[in-house]
Amino acid sequence: MKGRGRSLPAVFLKAAGAVLLLLLAASCLPLTVPRFFGYHIYSVVSGSMEPAIPTGSLVYIREAAPEGIAVGDVVAFYGAADSASIITHRVVENRVVMGEFITKGDANQTPDMNPVPYARLIGKVERSIPRAGAIAAVFTSARGKAMAGCTVLAAVLLQMAGALVEGRGAGRSA
Repeated sequence: MKGRGRSLPAVFLKAAGAVLLLLLAASCLPLTVPRFFGYHIYSVVSGSMEPAIPTGSLVYIREAAPEGIAVGDVVAFYGAADSASIITHRVVENRVVMGEFITKGDANQTPDMNPVPYARLIGKVERSIPRAGAIAAVFTSARGKAMAGCTVLAAVLLQMAGALVEGRGAGRSA
């Protein structure tokens, strides 16, 4: 039989490489695609909003005008003017005239001690996905980035091995 037949090992190797890349891409989608639609993405590291937003959740935050934030909305804001810490709490009062919010974590007994100035607002929480913060933690760590790089390398090697096996098979049938 003349022609170019594909050997089963070559097909398997190439398919395995493609599956690895697809799995990697699919696991990165929740961390990348929403950013194109204007969302900020953060992992929740404390239990102050439990049970509504459990520790380890991934929250999607969309920028919003402070005056449009309603009582009961969950917002994300910088913990202090010069701080990189981000807090996600529920608005219990929006003091439009004073340009500040009074917030409270659902699991906390009392409102937060200090009002949140409008300037520290990041946005309104639009969605949260429980336990998805673990995925984000993996991919944003040095170890996770190395694992992603190794996955890409493994996929490329599998593709090359498949091409090599396919090339050897074609050489035999000639």
